Amino acid sequence: MEIIRREEVVVLANPGIASHQLLSPRNSASSRLTITRVVLQPGATNARHRHDASEQVWIALSGSGILLLAGDATLPFAEGAVVRFVEGEIHGLHNAGPETFEYLAVTAPPLDFRAAYAAQDQAAR
Repeated sequence: MEIIRREEVVVLANPGIASHQLLSPRNSASSRLTITRVVLQPGATNARHRHDASEQVWIALSGSGILLLAGDATLPFAEGAVVRFVEGEIHGLHNAGPETFEYLAVTAPPLDFRAAYAAQDQAAR
């Protein structure tokens, strides 16, 4: 059994986005999944991206947003909805609403998201 305490949760951040690594390779021995709580401020975008070797499930906890899919496709995504992305599928999210949007991301097999946030941070400089 593992218990992950609040102080063991790493928060990765880019402008308008906070990614709370609830269960990740950095704080768990799990080899099966990563669980992340993602919080997007109004107007923030989690840019389109893909995970070539992992599937991902998003569970919308609060607010509403717009899923950013392959090409220029979009779909609404709001509290209570669940979406699953297969390996290699393009996905992202834009919070076009006036409230904070929050979702849980479950990724299997697990990923270490530090590099993605570091790359976006470097691109912003």
